[in-house]
Amino acid sequence: AYEIGVRLAGSEMCIRDSYPAPIYLYDTLESSNRTAKLLALDGAPHGTLVLTAHQSAGRGRLGRRFESPAGKGVYCSVLLRPEMPAANAQTATISAAVAVCRAVKKLCGLELAVKWVNDLYYQGRKVCGILTEMSAEPDYIHYVVIGCGINVNQMDFPEEIRATATSLALEKGERITRSALLLSIMEHFERAYDKFRETWDLTALLPAYHSYLLNKDARVRVLDPKGEFCGTARGINEAGELLVEKEDGELARVYAGEVSVRGVYGYV
Repeated sequence: AYEIGVRLAGSEMCIRDSYPAPIYLYDTLESSNRTAKLLALDGAPHGTLVLTAHQSAGRGRLGRRFESPAGKGVYCSVLLRPEMPAANAQTATISAAVAVCRAVKKLCGLELAVKWVNDLYYQGRKVCGILTEMSAEPDYIHYVVIGCGINVNQMDFPEEIRATATSLALEKGERITRSALLLSIMEHFERAYDKFRETWDLTALLPAYHSYLLNKDARVRVLDPKGEFCGTARGINEAGELLVEKEDGELARVYAGEVSVRGVYGYV
């Protein structure tokens, strides 16, 4: 195991624990996902973890910018090399969403909710974003990178997102130790991922994910390049697809890809 005892400059992000894969810690990066992908190309092993105190170009789904102020959040990416069909790769993200919800509940006592695919909210305001990227061929996955950005100790936000974003510290009313949160997330992720790889689908994690799913039984608008439509979200299936019941009763299966789903507490 790799013994970790490294402090990131300008932050209290100090990890002192054993971890069964390399950990790379940085004061600042463009994006932890980008660095993890470069490490993957250099042959970094399964489980490699990238941590940074600041992202200068943090990204979310569909190329959206993710605000990553220095020393305020948890910004990390884990490299996975799963032995499963490429078509199932996006389902690995569910393990991360479940892990963050469980860790925040345990450490902060806050009940987060998931907006499919993997944006995490507290009382209608975004706390965390999860971005999964991969390199694969039709029958083989080279690697999967799961990036996680959590608003932990931010006390203010840019005007354009102030009404839709919050942090754990704002909601808890006190500062959160980021290293303790990170360790808890990784512990819960390991357990959730172990469940996931028993079948390489979401069979074992569906009940937990549905218990956090903010969209379930809610009216949603699906922005699909093939044509948008409205309906009622009925949960997800074992492949991670969102099941949306259309007006005519047809049950559509929505795959994340380039599709966006709106309609959570008026958030657009």
